[in-house]
Amino acid sequence: MTIYHDRRLLIPFRSALLPQIFTDTLVIGTGVAGLRAAIEAARHGDVIVMAKEAVDHSNTSWAQGGIAAVLAHGDSVDSHVRDTLDAGAGLCDEAAVRTLVEEGPREVERLLEWGMRIDRTQDGAPALGLEGGHRHARIVHSDGDATGHELARCLVERTRATRGIRVFDRCFAVDLLRTSGSSRRVAGALTWHPRHGLQIVWARATVLASGGAGQVYRETTNPRVATGDGLAMAWRAGADLVDLEFMQFHPTALYVAGAGRMLISEAVRGEGAHLVDRDGTRFMQGVHPMAELAPRDVVSQAIVAHLARTGGSHVFLDCRHFPPGRFAGRFPGLARMLAGFDIDPATAPIPVTPAAHYTIGGVRTDLDGRTSLEGLYACGEAASNGVHGANRLASNSLLEGLVFGRRVAEAIVRDQHPDVLPRSIVSEVTTAPHGELDLADIRSSLRSAMWRNVGIERHGDRLRDVLGMFGFWGRYGMDEVFDSPEGWEVQNLLTVGFLMTRAALERNETRGTHARTDAPGEQAGPAVRYVWNVARESAAEVPVAPVAGAGRG
Repeated sequence: MTIYHDRRLLIPFRSALLPQIFTDTLVIGTGVAGLRAAIEAARHGDVIVMAKEAVDHSNTSWAQGGIAAVLAHGDSVDSHVRDTLDAGAGLCDEAAVRTLVEEGPREVERLLEWGMRIDRTQDGAPALGLEGGHRHARIVHSDGDATGHELARCLVERTRATRGIRVFDRCFAVDLLRTSGSSRRVAGALTWHPRHGLQIVWARATVLASGGAGQVYRETTNPRVATGDGLAMAWRAGADLVDLEFMQFHPTALYVAGAGRMLISEAVRGEGAHLVDRDGTRFMQGVHPMAELAPRDVVSQAIVAHLARTGGSHVFLDCRHFPPGRFAGRFPGLARMLAGFDIDPATAPIPVTPAAHYTIGGVRTDLDGRTSLEGLYACGEAASNGVHGANRLASNSLLEGLVFGRRVAEAIVRDQHPDVLPRSIVSEVTTAPHGELDLADIRSSLRSAMWRNVGIERHGDRLRDVLGMFGFWGRYGMDEVFDSPEGWEVQNLLTVGFLMTRAALERNETRGTHARTDAPGEQAGPAVRYVWNVARESAAEVPVAPVAGAGRG
């Protein structure tokens, strides 16, 4: 099947007519990975960091659970590595996992030096929580369930206090720009600002830290900005993408008809909450030895299977057995949010359902964030370095952003990229004539189709049907020139949705978050990762080194 749409740039422009801005390092994204990269890169040169919306409006600021790190006596690097490998269902890169776990505690210590506030025990030690897939309590948290908000505050303040960093708020990265000649390296980006319009940022090194693509699904815990822009830009530029079939679905998003799917933290189950059905029956005990604390893919798939057998639209999280005041004391933010829906966890179970939560696949990188394109780096949720495998272990993502954000900046210094000389770029995009498009309708139809057919359970026939839908949408949504982020976001969602669907069809097995009802078991032979590139007509297979003793626990 032909790879979807080959447009290299989204809009027509002439670089000579646009404002030109220069920097040593351009960081696209202001979540944990982007800000950590910017802070480190500023030690060695000028940095521009771009926020699609406000600088603190990212997936990071929404994170509730915390940061997983080996800080407690009795815990160990090997234990954290093993838990990560078990959750990853045979597709983790063990070297990447060890890098994450070994370097993580120092990153947490650095945050504390920078003024991040965390919850502590009476003796002053970090109060460590337990989450799904972890065999030890190792989750650092702030104000119970507001870790992401506090982490974002700390990093934003550090960023604004760091000399050499310019923050561009509400600046949309439209496309990556490449130099001419044999190297064809990435040299910056075409950007758009509501006040200044189009402008070009030239950079010796460009870092994609633009987050995930949860908005490709109708049911998601992600904010509206998570439209996969970085993945789509990298694809158009010719970078390798990998593991696109793996989207992690969080088992417990609040289910209230007509409301958004707000996250109910994994830590609630870590405190002892039970998953029950409408009859009050616990159903996870016979599914996995860790019951409610099984890896997220196991719990999400179990919920879907149980609802298929019993009917209904949701299950419940039961905290009524908690000691009086325990829920509100441990999770004050959740308690306030639930009170807004007249739900008191002390007296009534919380209605929950799975929702798209974390984009595991992304731009393929090495352990230092280098991509397949010279001058382009990626970190955080936009990247895929092998840490998460086929299913992310809870609370590893904030740690990944810290560790690999720093490593990207260090690699940029070692790579010693030359200065970028501006080149003349003339983009001539032609379109076919057709009527006015309803962007909201395309976006809604795409998200619904992805949720129904490329969600928690998938089947080859339905995946092929969705690819046909993309052909229809593409003839209109992709064959058009837009002049605002609303249109570019839809085009990016169409691109990423197609690639996810194509990857899901290619992996004819069930593994981690990718559940194929027409191929319920794992394939025989060595595990492989599927790498995609716009220049190829099909995926390239990359074998994964087997990990002795790895399993699902």
